[in-house]
Amino acid sequence: MGEKVAITSKPYLSLLPSVGPGNVLRDLINSDFIKVVRLNEIFRQGKESMIILNAHRINNGELPYLNKKGGDFFFDNREDNENILKTILDLVNRRLPMFNSKWNKVKDIQILSPTRKGILGVENLNNELQAILNPPDKYKKEKKIKDFIFRVGDKVMQTKNNYSLKWNRIGGYGDNEGVGVFNGDMGFIESIDEESRTVTVVFDDERRIVYDNVYVEELELAYAITIHKSQGSEFKVVITPAFMGSAFLMNRNILYTGITRAKELVVVVGNQKALKYMVDNTNSMERYSALKERILDIVSDDKISED
Repeated sequence: MGEKVAITSKPYLSLLPSVGPGNVLRDLINSDFIKVVRLNEIFRQGKESMIILNAHRINNGELPYLNKKGGDFFFDNREDNENILKTILDLVNRRLPMFNSKWNKVKDIQILSPTRKGILGVENLNNELQAILNPPDKYKKEKKIKDFIFRVGDKVMQTKNNYSLKWNRIGGYGDNEGVGVFNGDMGFIESIDEESRTVTVVFDDERRIVYDNVYVEELELAYAITIHKSQGSEFKVVITPAFMGSAFLMNRNILYTGITRAKELVVVVGNQKALKYMVDNTNSMERYSALKERILDIVSDDKISED
């Protein structure tokens, strides 16, 4: 199966569980049989970035340094959830665009929340952000999908892999057309056609996809997304709330993943009690896959056969 690599020390593993069943990657690493390379350098930000320093501190179970002058990692202290919400909305709509006029409040600033439900969950955040960033307009067409409204100009995300949707290239390089859009792809609604009952979305300013009613429910608003959904993505500015919630969501892995999505600036909005709780909390939902044990059994059987 491969060369066994002895691991003399095991630093805390910042790894969110799989979206689907199982715990494949963690079990492979913890088996101590698969060759593992641990990456401890972050290249998304500059070497002097407080985002990098604080990412390492959080990964080591230490509180991040907060509000260093001239830094790129800030903490805005708010004690209750209602004020956390108000502060996030003000940061997106007013304070951050004033701080750096080059940041587009919709394209460059991303809200990442640990949860979907509640006043600080992505569902409510998206409703609040849509009302501010893309309010109703008689010149903008709308389409109601279940309990929410899509509007021309909305920021949206594809929520599952779809290998049959066709796209046409309108920018960038590569094939002029193709098929496939994937879980986590983000774009903007370009048009809504009531007659044909379609929604047209442009992803990454490059690919245009026309959704009919069969597939439009695979989209959701993306002014705010869950930290879990943000894995593998990067954004210029990340705002994330720190508040008390489920121990399985408000943990070190989630916090680490959220702040390391940012390239230029992180703002954590919340209270220090919740921030400390997340740094200290290494709990996650247990998954009993037995994959690690099966790997070790196979290795043991192979060794007996060789002997």
